Amino acid sequence: MQATEQVALPLTYVIRRKQLLEILPLPSQYILSLLLFVLRNKNQFHVNSKIHQNNTRQHANLKLDIHIQSHNTDLYKRSVINMGTKLYNKLPGYIKEIGCYKTFKKELKSLLLLYSFYSVEEFVAL
Repeated sequence: MQATEQVALPLTYVIRRKQLLEILPLPSQYILSLLLFVLRNKNQFHVNSKIHQNNTRQHANLKLDIHIQSHNTDLYKRSVINMGTKLYNKLPGYIKEIGCYKTFKKELKSLLLLYSFYSVEEFVAL
């Protein structure tokens, strides 16, 4: 049992040290850059509430979520626009409501630092 405690201690130290230095893992940096791209170009995307007016269970999210375009190719599936809209729609509502770029970036970075995602799939599963 002492051997596992010795291994766990340095790992927790490394995680705390990363949070203190505010260093994001590479997938989290990718998520940050994609979402900042979406925010900067938000006027080029369609909001779900403008696509349809149906009163569904997700009606509150329609005002904030961006419509995901249908696609036939794998190239578009992996594109910046498609991945950015998917990740943006997975954000918590309080972050989506922020209009100021600096505040959005600060809140998003603190979220990414808090959870420290090591893959995009982890973020999508949030």
